Amino acid sequence: QLVESGGGLVQPGGSLRLSCAASGFTLDLYTIGWFRQAPGKEREGVSCISSSDDSTWYADSVKGRLTISRDNAMNMVYLQMNSLKPEDTGVYYCAADRDYYCSPYTSFDEYDWRAQGTQVTVSS
Repeated sequence: QLVESGGGLVQPGGSLRLSCAASGFTLDLYTIGWFRQAPGKEREGVSCISSSDDSTWYADSVKGRLTISRDNAMNMVYLQMNSLKPEDTGVYYCAADRDYYCSPYTSFDEYDWRAQGTQVTVSS
């Protein structure tokens, strides 16, 4: 089971850190993806981190502002979000997959484990 936490309401320019926790399996053995779905839009990938070498990928819209990382001791994956913009608003999901490398072309539904989502709202 995967569970996210850390969402909430933040002003433009602010920061949030989302957490993805697993029960029943070890996250460092899995490639982890973060996705988001804005109101009225399709779900999109924003970042992922590979299980093999911790290589990362970021969508162009979030590069330089979002950082994905692992804390293997805590069995957690984080998405640090800085300089948030109103267009970052949406439901954020984490997902885990047994592939060794992450790919921007892997959809949320193709991941082996998928969490329920946490709301992020960026508004003044």
